[in-house]
Amino acid sequence: MSAMLELDAISAGYGETEILHGIDLHVERGEIVVIIGPNGAGKTTAMKAIFGLLNITAGAIRLAGEEITNTPPQQVVTRGVAFVPQSANVFVSLTVEENLEMGAYVSRDDPAPRIEEIFELFPPLREKRRQAAGLLSGGQRQMVAMGKALMLHPKILLLDEPTAGLSPKYRSEIFRIVQDINAAGATILMVEQNAKQALMVAHRGYVLVDGENRHSGTGRALLDDDEVARMFLGASGGASGKNDGNGGRPA
Repeated sequence: MSAMLELDAISAGYGETEILHGIDLHVERGEIVVIIGPNGAGKTTAMKAIFGLLNITAGAIRLAGEEITNTPPQQVVTRGVAFVPQSANVFVSLTVEENLEMGAYVSRDDPAPRIEEIFELFPPLREKRRQAAGLLSGGQRQMVAMGKALMLHPKILLLDEPTAGLSPKYRSEIFRIVQDINAAGATILMVEQNAKQALMVAHRGYVLVDGENRHSGTGRALLDDDEVARMFLGASGGASGKNDGNGGRPA
């Protein structure tokens, strides 16, 4: 069985500036995979490359075995990829419900049943359904963005810094929701600066440095790696026993 998503020796960047230098990455069906690394490592660039937002100069990207390298974003969406960028990810003047309806704009099906499913996944949004998204808290706005991306039942959900700028309470809530989305059957690739919490919910992770692969392994293995801990987790040693390497859930 092929991986849900494969990046094979991808080089990409902006104009004449190359940011990614031959990176490899794969996401199996049903996994949560996290990309961590320092600022400027190419994490967000990798997400944009997958979603067709910049030019790939070398390598190949495959979705469920089919190549999507340099496919325009509107076609990537219809192929089953949903992308939640770090910022500007909701329509602030539209209500919560209207945002969710926009997430299903390419579908001919009645969005109402799927909206109810999204409210089951994000209960705080149900009572806010008539409220403008721009008036929500940062955490609730992120829920809207994720819900909007899930409207079309994507094959894989790309999350770029979903906890950026959130309070510790909402960071924990978003990570819990990521696990719930995964448990419901979604495959997830996530970029995160909150590396320790991200690896604690991840099945596997990748560490990018200067646009190249530096480390990869299960969430637990990366938490327990002394170099990864020292460089990215704010610790002098590993984090043994804090992650079971299976998305933070019992095997």
